[in-house]
Amino acid sequence: MKTIKLLSVALLATFALTPLSAQKSKRKDVPKPPGYYVIKTDVPVRPKGQKDVLALRHKPMKVVRVGFIGLGMRGPGAVERFTHLDGVEIKALCDLHPERVEKAQKLLTKAGLPAAASYSGSEDAWKQLCDRDDIDLVYIATNWQHHAEMMIYAMNKGKHVACEVPAVMTLKEAWDVVNTAERTQLHCMMLENCVYDFFELTTLNMAQQGLFGEVLSSKGAYIHNLEPFWKYYEGNWRLKANEEYRGDIYATHGLGPACWVLNIHRGDRMQFLTAMDVPATSLPRFMKKEMGIQNPKVANGEMTQTLIKTFKGKTIYLEHNVTSYRPYDRLYQVIGTDGFANKYPNEGYCLRPTEQAKESVPNHEDLKGHDFVSEETKQALMKKYQHPIQREIAEKAKKVGGHGGMDFIMDYRLIYCLQNGLPLDMDVYDLAEWSAVGDLTRLSLENNSAPVAFPDFTRGAWDRLKGLELHMLPASSTAK
Repeated sequence: MKTIKLLSVALLATFALTPLSAQKSKRKDVPKPPGYYVIKTDVPVRPKGQKDVLALRHKPMKVVRVGFIGLGMRGPGAVERFTHLDGVEIKALCDLHPERVEKAQKLLTKAGLPAAASYSGSEDAWKQLCDRDDIDLVYIATNWQHHAEMMIYAMNKGKHVACEVPAVMTLKEAWDVVNTAERTQLHCMMLENCVYDFFELTTLNMAQQGLFGEVLSSKGAYIHNLEPFWKYYEGNWRLKANEEYRGDIYATHGLGPACWVLNIHRGDRMQFLTAMDVPATSLPRFMKKEMGIQNPKVANGEMTQTLIKTFKGKTIYLEHNVTSYRPYDRLYQVIGTDGFANKYPNEGYCLRPTEQAKESVPNHEDLKGHDFVSEETKQALMKKYQHPIQREIAEKAKKVGGHGGMDFIMDYRLIYCLQNGLPLDMDVYDLAEWSAVGDLTRLSLENNSAPVAFPDFTRGAWDRLKGLELHMLPASSTAK
């Protein structure tokens, strides 16, 4: 009897350890189609009469007439930077609060410029600005929740648009903005300043010159403890965004440079992502201790990490963290077959050795054998491969400022392209792709980190352009 029991236990154990496919031997295994495990996202059919706006050009503008909406944290800096641009007229200023408009007017007076029309005191005052017939460009620097509505309204009024980051909060907003830009055939650019950072621009030029070999992967992040700043966002709108939304809701600073170096929708496209987060901890504690909120509910995790796969098999890693007590870090890495670039916490380049150096036998125990090049070599490389845009405007940008000058380069390039009838450096598809990461990561997190497909906002045109091009005219040909 004891022997029978032991045999039965053994048989049960064998069955338990047998793969399911073997247990169901009569079932035929059906091959799974590629991507069957990916959560799909809708790509609506392009409405009749619309066409894509890749490499969109407009007639050159000798003078660009601008109206600014939102004069809180980012807006006044933009107004001040625009006073240093030639061929610009600041026609109108708008904010809910009249005192902010008056403060911005003083920036114009200080620069010796005429006063602009003022709009304030009403939730819809910005519509009056967009309704004007003497404005070419509407510059939006309000809270995120109003971006999509304002961009769409402005374009419907015949205005080009430049909008602070992130430009949209949901996939629906992204498609609404894309469709409006395609229908009106107007420029719609997101004001992503980090692509114009001196290190990022130089590194981009190095990559385009083949210094890193084939670029296979890039990393980016926004890691910035916002505890000292929460109270300065009117009505706690940014804190509320983290209370209500889950995912990487501020991906564009890290994603923009990565997409540029990987030629996203200019020969490749982001295909799907998967995201993971960790429990919200620091922000609820801050809300309870500093704001007196009992039992705070925070949807967004302390940190969100996202991995993106492109159509051509390359990868992008993103990280978002605005609550942990850590140093500021806007991680930027470029990983290629022959070289590597890194910014934060250490800035440097690592390149394959010269042919002469290859004659020596490498020591596998020498962990410094693939270290960054020397500071002297790094500086020589950055001088040699300085991007043409930097050579043109870097010194003035450093004087004007705005995150070390990259904000001014961003504004300068926007106006330069409009004045010379060139495609903008960033188009509406960049705006949609980079901003939509927020909603796409939410979908992944709510489905146990399942892969989520990127919608193709170009609707099949992503491979028409062959590589990123930041358009420039010969100095003698510019409209300025």
